[in-house]
Amino acid sequence: MRFTSSLKTNRDFRRVYHKGTSAVRPCLVVYARRTGAAGNRLGITVTAKVGKAHTRNLVRRRLREIYRLHEQTIRPGYDLVVVARTRAAGAEYSRLEKEFLSASKELGAAL
Repeated sequence: MRFTSSLKTNRDFRRVYHKGTSAVRPCLVVYARRTGAAGNRLGITVTAKVGKAHTRNLVRRRLREIYRLHEQTIRPGYDLVVVARTRAAGAEYSRLEKEFLSASKELGAAL
């Protein structure tokens, strides 16, 4: 990911949850907060409710790849947190991609 770094600290995640806006989809929830920085920061959360470790890692890899492929359509200056819901475990890649893009557009983070 060329223009994106990772959200790492709990404080950063909480700031996006509380001060950002959200868009809910059946398989995921996307939170976005405008920062005005030159690049973006991305955080992906997949809880144990989604499944065992290999399932959570699969969902996480898919979400990271979706973001990487569509990074050029995301406006710079946003903190994004993607929270996978339980339906994400059984969802196809194309459905996750469609939901991420529509949620990002709804939040104004995508072109």
